[in-house]
Amino acid sequence: MILGRFYSQLSPKGRLAIPSKFRKETGNRIIIARWYENCLVIVGLSYWKSLLRRLTSGNEVVIRPIRSVERFILSTAFEVETDSQGRFVVPVSLRDQAKITGEVVFLGLGERIELWDRSLWEEEEKKVEKEADQSLLEISQNK
Repeated sequence: MILGRFYSQLSPKGRLAIPSKFRKETGNRIIIARWYENCLVIVGLSYWKSLLRRLTSGNEVVIRPIRSVERFILSTAFEVETDSQGRFVVPVSLRDQAKITGEVVFLGLGERIELWDRSLWEEEEKKVEKEADQSLLEISQNK
């Protein structure tokens, strides 16, 4: 399971290294794509299909909401192979979408990693902390 938080710095050429603790789960073939709230998602190739099934509720029929999710995520996805130290180049289009220019945060969230520009994450984290109680209540009521 991918857990924790790690900070890093984007190199001038747009390279990052996935934290070694996370690489054990992702392997050296990853998918990186646009994600929600202006961050990127990174998953190991083996988990990619499972993530897409979760996002579409396993629905075989390609209804409009599923097409929208696919367009939002699949159209921006890149399959990347990391080097022996877990380094890879973050595609320019994804850096632009997530406003990643310098310091970044890797968040381990079970079977996926979110990659954030550090300043954007710090803003988002404040919102998450404020809404945590309400979110838990809503989740528990929807079960």
